[in-house]
Amino acid sequence: MSLRLYNTLSREKETFVPHKAGRVGMYVCGPTTYDYIHLGNARPLVVFDTVRRYLEYVGYEVAYVQNFTDIDDKIINRAKEIGEDPIAMAARFVEEYHRDAKALNVRPATVHPKVSNHMAEIIAMIRGLEEKGHAYAMDGDVYFSIPSFKDYGKLSGRSLEDLQAGARVDVNERKRHPMDFALWKGAKPGEPSWGSPWGQGRPGWHIECSAMSRKYLGDTFDIHGGGQDLIFPHHENEVAQSEACTGVAPMARYWLHNGFITVNQEKMSKSLGNFFTLREILKKFPGDVIRFYLLSTHYRSPIDFDDGKLEAAQKGLQRLRTSRRLLAETLGDGGKADTARPPELREKLAEQWLALKNGFREAMDDDFNTALALSMLFDLAREVNTFLHGAYGLTPEDRTLLQQVGEGFDELAGVLGVDLAEGAAAADDGAVDGLMNLLIGIRAEARKKKDWAMADRIRDGLKELGIVIEDTPQGARWKKS
Repeated sequence: MSLRLYNTLSREKETFVPHKAGRVGMYVCGPTTYDYIHLGNARPLVVFDTVRRYLEYVGYEVAYVQNFTDIDDKIINRAKEIGEDPIAMAARFVEEYHRDAKALNVRPATVHPKVSNHMAEIIAMIRGLEEKGHAYAMDGDVYFSIPSFKDYGKLSGRSLEDLQAGARVDVNERKRHPMDFALWKGAKPGEPSWGSPWGQGRPGWHIECSAMSRKYLGDTFDIHGGGQDLIFPHHENEVAQSEACTGVAPMARYWLHNGFITVNQEKMSKSLGNFFTLREILKKFPGDVIRFYLLSTHYRSPIDFDDGKLEAAQKGLQRLRTSRRLLAETLGDGGKADTARPPELREKLAEQWLALKNGFREAMDDDFNTALALSMLFDLAREVNTFLHGAYGLTPEDRTLLQQVGEGFDELAGVLGVDLAEGAAAADDGAVDGLMNLLIGIRAEARKKKDWAMADRIRDGLKELGIVIEDTPQGARWKKS
């Protein structure tokens, strides 16, 4: 099965064929850096990081560009509120973004361009639009002329008349058409500004992504991603600016948009005041659990937020980690029993492993269906648990198969950015594992001496801390409850 993507531009699934064989150019709209990101902002970070990981997994070289909007009305207004320089404040929130992205295991982009560092490219693009009759200057401002671009509305699938009727348009008598939008804004007192052919000023919101995607990926590239709320007007305006300037269409061959995160069926957003910052949620749940939760629903579907779903994700992730740990422990102790495992169990696991590996690929090839791909990992965990059940020794064939399954388990989870190492989020240095092994050893000594009170005290004390001790024929094991 070849990779198929749902393309917002065509409103159907299409077979993915990159512009250049073996290489993918990918641009994703990043945050406006005036505050900590909320969970709605975090979803596209995880979604498109996973898209990138899968593209690399199947053999593509990916150039991944994600911008930072570090000059904008929201940034200027927030900086005034707290009495901070806008550029300095934006730089501070860029660093906070990187901390949050790391917590979600989101890899840095190939390039993270900032608007403030790309004024030359932005100004050059505006001048090009002006020279071709697609833009006009008015008293230090520059506007894009919507009627000059005949294909306006093709991304959102609506006519200019429909868009105009349904949109909130700034009242500005200087504009030639009410839907025309600002490419350059003349400087206002006390605001950051840059020199330009039209005087001091700063760019409008939409032009930045057109200029930066063109610089790093060219006039046309493969994938443009972002949230559904960006389809109109931001991405629609990007299409108009870019294609009007370069004369090359399409600007992006495939447009991917993730669904909203809602609270009580209403979109999570700062403007509505119903948002939770990622920092707030990270105080209650580890980043790997949040990532797992976000991938448990197909990226184009909405997710209604509540703690119960995060708790379910936490338990689901722990089930996968427990299976992976049991597999590793069995390989480590070699299977202490003398009785060989029936060969039909090995044959069944080998058969199921191949089917599930292929099923994972098929799920991801079907428009990055991470929810179905995760279900394949749970199916694999169940097969592993069945195979390991009982006091059997390991034959060389068993060992070879378990090593393949274990490595494959890690590989497929890694495609989703999920780490199956238990305690990975809490203790990278292995201190937790070492401490638990010490306590299990002390408890084993107590049981050997028939000091049941001490053994039970250790078991019950750990249970109160959310850690369960399991006594098996291969020895005691621990897991988080």
